[in-house]
Amino acid sequence: MTKKEAFSFLNRLAKGMSEMFGFSCEIVINDLSISSHPVLAIYNGHVSEREVGATTDLTGVEQQVEFEGDVINLLATTPHGRKVKSSTFSLKGDDYHFGLGINYDFTPLFYANRALLDLMRTDVDFHSAVYTKRDHTLNDLFQQCADRIGKPIRDMTKADRLRIVKLLDMQDAFSYRKAVPYVASELGVSRYTIYKYLDEVENLSEE
Repeated sequence: MTKKEAFSFLNRLAKGMSEMFGFSCEIVINDLSISSHPVLAIYNGHVSEREVGATTDLTGVEQQVEFEGDVINLLATTPHGRKVKSSTFSLKGDDYHFGLGINYDFTPLFYANRALLDLMRTDVDFHSAVYTKRDHTLNDLFQQCADRIGKPIRDMTKADRLRIVKLLDMQDAFSYRKAVPYVASELGVSRYTIYKYLDEVENLSEE
């Protein structure tokens, strides 16, 4: 492939890719045989704000880097703050060395992603926020009621346990999540027993 044929092919490819991928995709052809890598052709040049003849890279720095192979999917920020994904593909012949650069401006997606992350940010999960405090309050209520009996739980009679259940019920403790299994565990009885105590408390209240 002659130098003219190589450039013609790359130029057609660049034009087609710029049309295919649209306004945010800059396609550029550089002469890599020259240390400053001058731009030979560019489409959607507004991405990097370069024109034919420019010798700066995406970041606005004068180019002096030698390209021997391809560089793929690099991140660059233009002098005007655009976030760009950049790849350069090398095409080398006897008397030419071209680079085909593909620079995709994803700045709108970058800021949209930041907005989405901010929108989805939470401080604590629902269960922890809603129930942990209530479980802690239930523990406080239980300790307060147990202290009023004035003896260790292992020494309590049925009447003592029934009184604790009554005191807890009076403070609406059984409206808390998992209150019955919690009280049953603390008193060393079954859940069924706690339900029986609640029935007895209710019957006594009715009488």
